[in-house]
Amino acid sequence: MAKYHIAWLPGDGVGNDVMDAAKIVLDTVDLDAEYIYGDIGWEFWKKEGDPLPKRTIDLLKETDCGLFGAITSKPNQEAQKELSPKLRNKGFVYSSPIVRLRQTFNLHTNLRPCKAFEGNPLNYRDDIDLVVFRENTEGLYAGVEFHPVPKEIFKALSVHKKMKKFNNNQLEDLAISLRIFTRKACQNIIRQAFEYARVHNRKSVTLIEKPNVIRETSGMMVQEARKIANKYSDITFWETNVDAMCMWLVKNPQDYDVLVSSNMFGDIISDLSAQLVGGLGFAASGNIGDDFAVFEPTHGSAPKYAGQYKVNPIAMIQSVKLMLDWLGEKNNAKKLDQAISNVIREGKVKTYDIGGCNTSLEVAEEISKKFEGN
Repeated sequence: MAKYHIAWLPGDGVGNDVMDAAKIVLDTVDLDAEYIYGDIGWEFWKKEGDPLPKRTIDLLKETDCGLFGAITSKPNQEAQKELSPKLRNKGFVYSSPIVRLRQTFNLHTNLRPCKAFEGNPLNYRDDIDLVVFRENTEGLYAGVEFHPVPKEIFKALSVHKKMKKFNNNQLEDLAISLRIFTRKACQNIIRQAFEYARVHNRKSVTLIEKPNVIRETSGMMVQEARKIANKYSDITFWETNVDAMCMWLVKNPQDYDVLVSSNMFGDIISDLSAQLVGGLGFAASGNIGDDFAVFEPTHGSAPKYAGQYKVNPIAMIQSVKLMLDWLGEKNNAKKLDQAISNVIREGKVKTYDIGGCNTSLEVAEEISKKFEGN
């Protein structure tokens, strides 16, 4: 029996391409694992009205972790138009399967390393090495939204004096998305960031929020961060507003180390950080809970490139590296990271986005050769 059971979730578009590249690397690593395919993605929305079928959730419950490719996600109105005609007007509502995975399995911590590899012509600077911790289940992504706004919801919110500017006779023209934080989730993501900094000898943790405007939710994050920071006197703690942080990351990214934020701001900051080190083709992530995790590149499904094996697979292969780390396969993870670094530094085998003409699979094969040579 295999040591690990890993859910194999290609998803949509180039998700299949980069997962094929990942399999080349995993076969070289020779991980003692069984890879179990799971249905997820746009085609299952169209024909079943559910991009994350219950059978896939059941499958995940029987595995150690998941490896995920990419997903197509569209606003609900557009999604309705692509449903099978027999399913239309029957109450099906589209929601992102990756967001549902995070919430269903309480994958509370989103880990996104953004490191500049030597030899990458797309680096903003060669000395960038950021790690973003993003709260992964709450905030605006909690999905508590209303449009049109029910009268009882409007009435309940009307106790707030600032609701007086809104007219309850125009509820069809009012949309509300709630930004929901819990103290426990704030404490958890902040503590994860500080623990990571301590274990990996990182010098600073920067909290990124907007408490001067979003006073209650961002305010809670700041309050909890200050308390927790007092327990980590060996690590420098900074606070900054999200808008200012975007400016400082462009200006002086090398000054920062571990970044931590709530769900929406963390999403924005991690994409900015990814661009500083070459773009989403280099951006891996782990969705990590107490005893389960799903690893994925942060890029989209890029349907126009599907099946061409054209896109950069390094984000996917770095996600494999994160998975190996999480499974405790530390030596293999270190060797794989070095193999990725060697291929990028040499610059002989590379995809179109960094000036090359090699396929996703050829890049994976070259990384595998370097892995075997380490």
